Amino acid sequence: MDWLSSIPLYLLLGASIGFVGAMVGIGGGLIAIPMLVLLFDMPQQLAQGTALVMIVSNVLLSVRSYNQSNRIDFKSVGIAVVVNMVATNLAAIMAQDIDPVLLRRLFAIFLALIALLYLWQTLPGKIKKQSASQAGSATKLKLSTSVWLGLGSGLIGGIFGVGGSLIIVPVMTMYYGFRQTTAQGMALAMIVPGSCVALGTYAWGGNTNWIIGLSMAIGGMFVVRYGVKLAYRLPEVHLKRIFSLVLFLTVALLMTK
Repeated sequence: MDWLSSIPLYLLLGASIGFVGAMVGIGGGLIAIPMLVLLFDMPQQLAQGTALVMIVSNVLLSVRSYNQSNRIDFKSVGIAVVVNMVATNLAAIMAQDIDPVLLRRLFAIFLALIALLYLWQTLPGKIKKQSASQAGSATKLKLSTSVWLGLGSGLIGGIFGVGGSLIIVPVMTMYYGFRQTTAQGMALAMIVPGSCVALGTYAWGGNTNWIIGLSMAIGGMFVVRYGVKLAYRLPEVHLKRIFSLVLFLTVALLMTK
């Protein structure tokens, strides 16, 4: 398939992924990566580096939209950003040398665990506990919390190329009393610089297809704000269940390759 004639497909794929990614508070990499592996037969590292082009664009636009709907306390996430950048760079360098098949399997296992965690959060008993803990609606992070969240998200983002917000959001909602949409906005703000660092590392290693990545990024630009608007309209339990479904479908895609 000629790359020029394939651009409409890249744009449509980017728009679909961008909408879902913005709605559930991720950059869209967890969907884009298996799609690139399956549709374009890309090695795992190349798929991750290409997806990061779209992720950086989507995350920037999503942060802007979340901040317009509910102001993000950027001071609270500052320390996490610094730690995230360092951890992302180190993890991205390590990921370049991991066997692609092993990396894809590890990615699938990781997503399955996160999906189960989100599904577990929607159990009736857990919903009541979270509602009680969120009554005060936390908006700020402690210094130690910022460090650990930055480290965890950076390592995950660098190794798997998915930005790291996957793990930040459930931790912030379950243990620190943040509302789902507040956590999603702050998590995305944390990973912007780290995602840029990861993109640079993957590109330096020759693991980025700029034509596909930029086409997908442009497709996502037009729909991100609508995904964020939908996120604020949906009940939190529905948002988490949708996210779990997206993750399980992604795992199924990964396991078919």
